[in-house]
Amino acid sequence: MLNVALPKGRLGERVYSMFEKAGFPCPSIRENNRKLIFENEEAGVRYFWVKPSDVAIYVERGAADVGVAGKDILLEYRPDVYELLDLKTGKCRMAVAARKGFRDDMNRTLRVATKFSNIAGEYYSGLGRDIDIIHLNGSIEIAPILGLSDVIVDIVETGTTLKENDLEVIETVIPISARLIANKSGFKFKSEQIERLMESLSEQIEFEESGKQ
Repeated sequence: MLNVALPKGRLGERVYSMFEKAGFPCPSIRENNRKLIFENEEAGVRYFWVKPSDVAIYVERGAADVGVAGKDILLEYRPDVYELLDLKTGKCRMAVAARKGFRDDMNRTLRVATKFSNIAGEYYSGLGRDIDIIHLNGSIEIAPILGLSDVIVDIVETGTTLKENDLEVIETVIPISARLIANKSGFKFKSEQIERLMESLSEQIEFEESGKQ
C-alpha cells in the first residue's frame, strides 16, 4: 500500500486528479464527506488529507511514503525528504512587498515581517542587508500599514490582497510550485510504485506544458 499525504484544499484536489490519471485512483475520495483517510486496495494506495504545512512532516516521519508540498514549505522547514518532481501546479511566488512609494534606507536596519523567517533571512543575507525579522503567523499585510515593519516577505498569487491594502511587490524572492516528495526509506522499499507514479506524472506535466506553447 502506497501511503500518500495530500494537502487539503484546491491544490490537493488538483493533485489527486493527477494521481488518479497516473493509475492510483481512489473513487471514495470524491465522495462528499468529512473523512480524512481513503483506501483503494486494488490500486494499492491510501490517501489522507492534511494541512498543507504538515505534509512534509508526515512524509519525513514515515507516516506517508510520498506527499505533495509547496516549495515554500521545503525551503522554510528543510525536511529530510527526497524532492522528486516539480508538479508545475500551485504556482505563485515568494515576494517582498511594501507600501506604495517605499524607499529602502540602507543606513538603518530593515524591519521584515514574515511567516517565512528562514527564507527571508537567507534572501537578505545573500544581499548583505542587515534586517530585523518579525515573525508573524497571520495578517502579514497590516504590519507595514501599522508601522510594525518596513516590508513583508510572503507568498503572492494574484496580488489582489496587496493592492487592497495599498501594498505592492518590490522584489521577487523565488518562484513557488507544488513538489512531489518522498520519505527516504519508503523510497527504497517502494521504489517501483513511486517511480511508476513519477513517470506518469512527468508525462502529464510534459503534455500540459506542450499544450500551453
